[in-house]
Parts: sequence; C-alpha cells; structure tokens
Amino acid sequence: MKISVVVPVYGCPGAVLPLCERVADTVKKIADDYEIILVNDACPKHSWEQVEIACKTDRHIVGVELARNFGQIHAITAGLDICDGDWVVVMDCDLQDRPEGIIELFNKAQEGYDVVFAKRKERKDTAIVKFFSKAFYKVYDYFTDGKFDNSICNFSISKKEVIDSYCSLREQNRAYTLFLKWLGYRQTAIEIESDMRYEGKSSYNFKRKINMATQFITAQSNKPLLFSVKFGFLMSILAFIFAIIKFVQFFVTGEVPSGWTSLFVSIYFLGGLVLFAIGVIGVYIGYIFDEVKHRPIYVIRTVLNKEIKKENK
Repeated sequence: MKISVVVPVYGCPGAVLPLCERVADTVKKIADDYEIILVNDACPKHSWEQVEIACKTDRHIVGVELARNFGQIHAITAGLDICDGDWVVVMDCDLQDRPEGIIELFNKAQEGYDVVFAKRKERKDTAIVKFFSKAFYKVYDYFTDGKFDNSICNFSISKKEVIDSYCSLREQNRAYTLFLKWLGYRQTAIEIESDMRYEGKSSYNFKRKINMATQFITAQSNKPLLFSVKFGFLMSILAFIFAIIKFVQFFVTGEVPSGWTSLFVSIYFLGGLVLFAIGVIGVYIGYIFDEVKHRPIYVIRTVLNKEIKKENK
C-alpha cells in the first residue's frame, strides 16, 4: 500500500522541513511506501528553496513548482493529478493540521469510508474569523439547499478512486471539500486537534475571502439568479405600496412635491433593481467566459523526484 500526502505550499517556508519530517514519521507507521508532494504556488517568501532542500534529503518527497500563483485549490489539484497512492491525504503547509492526525483519519477510513474529513476541534482563529466563517456557510447552505459543517477543512484522506473522480472535474472555479461533498461516496468526519499557525499569517484577507465565497456559491448553485427575481418582485411591491402611500398623502395633506414621487420610485427602485439583476447575471456570464476559454487550471514549471509530463492542465 502507498499513501500520498499532497501539500500546497505558500507563505510559510519555515514549516516545510518540520512538516516533511513529521509527515514521514507518521505515514511510515501505516504504509510500506509513501510520497509527500509539495506544490509551491509561486510563494514570494522563497518556499521553493526549502522544498528543494527537502527533496534532496528524502527521495519520497516530490517537489512541484507552478509557473505562477494559481491559488491554493489549483495547487492542490496539481498535486492530486500526479499522485499515485492508494490513499491520498490533503493538508495545509502551516502545521495547523497536525500530521499525526493522519493516523486517526486512516484508521477511521478502514471502517468502510471512502473519504474522511478532519473537523478542527478548536479552531485557532479570531472570533471575527469564526463569525464570518459561520455566516458564509449559513448563506452557502441556503443557496445550495445543503448543510455544510464550517469546522471541516481541507485536511482529509480519500481513496484514489475518489481523487480520480475529483480530478476529472476540470472547472476553473473549484473547491476541494465542496467538490468531494458533491461527488458523494461514503463520507464521514472526525474531530482532530489543531495547532496555531507555524509562522506568519494567512494570505486570505477579507476581500479574498469575499471573492472566494462568491465563487463557491456561484459554482455550486444558480439560486442567486432566482433570488434576484424574488428580490425584484419584492422591490416592485414595495415601490407600488410607496407610490400608493404618497398618492394618498397628496390628496390628504397636499405636502408631496409635484413629480417627486414618480421620479423617486422609478429611478431609485427600478434602477437599483435592474442594476442588481444585471450584476448577478454578469457574474455568471463572467464564469461562463472563463470556462469556455478552456485555459489550463495550472502550469507546472519544475518537478523534482518524479518523472511526469509537464503538461498544462
């Protein structure tokens, strides 16, 4: 049996070598063979230098350098495309996910599960981050008619057949855990202790999180389009009620300025409504435009310790 551990590397170079050491010590306890695939997503903090050192010290470590920054999920996809383990683990590089938890995930998978996710027992994040995370998944659940646990992270173990199914989905707008949920298979989640980030801070600022949330929702659901229709209907009703109120007020008190009501109702309500609806449609058209270009999800620049075709995928 062989286990593959795929790790997207960005913004935490000091954790690369300790991560590799702890992962290797862990997977040796449960598998005869293993590979640790480190995918450097064009990290500006020179993480690739640490990946090169790791590859020289252990032939089980595979280094993949992308041509530019494509994003965490695209980096994960690059690692999944070249892995060949019977079981595949995905985890972050900042050591918030404890490598020792791989054993717990693997043991749970032996009970007959195809995918086992890690639930962070106590997320080492600020109260604001936790609040917005819960708020996003509440909105996500509404638009997708599903139920997603916000404590579940990328840290997981899956059978190779599940990973092959995931890799067959070649959409530009992608999400790892959400796509695995969509695929189905026999899934479960277990609680695993998490640690503080090894160094630095997350590159996902508020703006990037909002963009990512928008992408996740529109990739999984067309309900926002229906929502814009309902919102437009509601605004039309409010505009109609407001017009009636002002009409009655005109004849009762005579204090309504002539022409003001019609201009206010028509311009602000209907104009805002049209712009909102067009904006929602525009988001979907933009994503359609990205998909029909059929550009590769990532571009590989260099691969160490493994012979693969460096195709753009």
